[in-house]
Amino acid sequence: MAINTPPIAFGTDAPSSARGKQAGKARRPVPAPRPGLVTAAAAVVGVGLGATLALTITSETSSEFTGPGGVASFAGNLTGMAGSYLALVMVLLVSRIPFVEHVLGLDGLLRWHRRVAPWPISLLVAHAVLITIGYAQTAKTGTWHEVGTLLTRYPDMITAAVGLGLMCLAGVISIRAIRSRLRRETWWTVHLVMYLALAISFAHIIVLGPSFVGHPATQVVWSVAWAASAGLVLCYRVGLPVVRSIRHGLRVVEVRPEGPGVVSIVCSGRNLNRLAVSGGQFFCWRFLTRSHWWQAHPYSLSALPQPPYLRLTVKSVGDHSASLALLRPGTRVAVEGPYGTFTRHAQRHRRALLIAGGIGVTATRALLEDLPRAAQPVVLLRGTRQEDLVLREEVANLVRRRGGKLHELTGTREQQGLDEQSLPALVPDLLDRDIFVCGPEGFVADIVATARALGVPDEVIHYEAFAL
Repeated sequence: MAINTPPIAFGTDAPSSARGKQAGKARRPVPAPRPGLVTAAAAVVGVGLGATLALTITSETSSEFTGPGGVASFAGNLTGMAGSYLALVMVLLVSRIPFVEHVLGLDGLLRWHRRVAPWPISLLVAHAVLITIGYAQTAKTGTWHEVGTLLTRYPDMITAAVGLGLMCLAGVISIRAIRSRLRRETWWTVHLVMYLALAISFAHIIVLGPSFVGHPATQVVWSVAWAASAGLVLCYRVGLPVVRSIRHGLRVVEVRPEGPGVVSIVCSGRNLNRLAVSGGQFFCWRFLTRSHWWQAHPYSLSALPQPPYLRLTVKSVGDHSASLALLRPGTRVAVEGPYGTFTRHAQRHRRALLIAGGIGVTATRALLEDLPRAAQPVVLLRGTRQEDLVLREEVANLVRRRGGKLHELTGTREQQGLDEQSLPALVPDLLDRDIFVCGPEGFVADIVATARALGVPDEVIHYEAFAL
């Protein structure tokens, strides 16, 4: 494969005049997280849930409640409204609204998404069961007979049933034991079904919901809420990435080996000084080739942008990452992001400890570059072999410029483990530093547990775990 070498050497702090016209322009500052806005947004969501439940309760008359099937129907209406509302919340959590993502991070949003997800699915299943029982009791027919009646005689009921089935399917494949056996692309494709399920269920709620029948104002408010949720998803998951990708026009200019199974991909683009990104963040990258265009994968920047260049460094751990070593110069690239809170904005103390396991050095190296010159960082690079410590020369250079210390730990975990004895020995002032940990999930979990056992508060432990 022919490689065009760009006139750039990552690993320095100051831009070179050889980088072109963009290099002299100031980089767009990254906005600081605004947790107050997130707290206010959470309060609005809570008020909305309370209003939804209150509206459902007050729409029920005493005669309807006390009649045959009244209790079951009321419970079905209540669970249906609560489930539908929480389904919208679940969608909003993955719409990647910037001011929310800046505080919680994409991983945090996904964790909340997973916590919320069982509730709307369970409530909507309960809604279907209770409504069927209630209507059967009212009509004095059998439950199974009522199922047929609902599906054949009520408008939009079949689409609602299909939507519920799709939601349950998405929920089942999200169970950790099942998801771990699926390819990421398969899981992602099936998960798109959730949006389809919500869309085709909307008409059913508006037409048949007791809280909406005869209440045009409520129908309008609910319709606006659904439209706004869909609009936010389209804006931040589709529109913004498309605009950003067109604006910057990224193309691959070099694929550079860094170590065993590790390559750096250097991309060139326009107006990268306008791209607000912090060291430690990642993009979802979509390489526009025949075999890659339809899937986006998250990879951290392994250096701050040096206009007109961006760089990511990837370890071959699966089909997608392995295939990136074969990318050709000139390949167009679309990006979504940047995402992540593994940045200097999370830092509470003046000094920091950075710990990288394996390919976790990518986010760590970019974060290190973003720290102030007087940060005096301590950096621990962990690898099985010396050649696994990729980008070590760049890290050493950045540490030296910031008056810090670099420790290279190679060998097996038994030989070079980081436990409650070795970690304080390497970093005597551990409790006076923020700890940033990046690497494989098991490695990160072990370091975080060790730090907590040593008395390090959770608010100064920051981590990014790579699922390898």
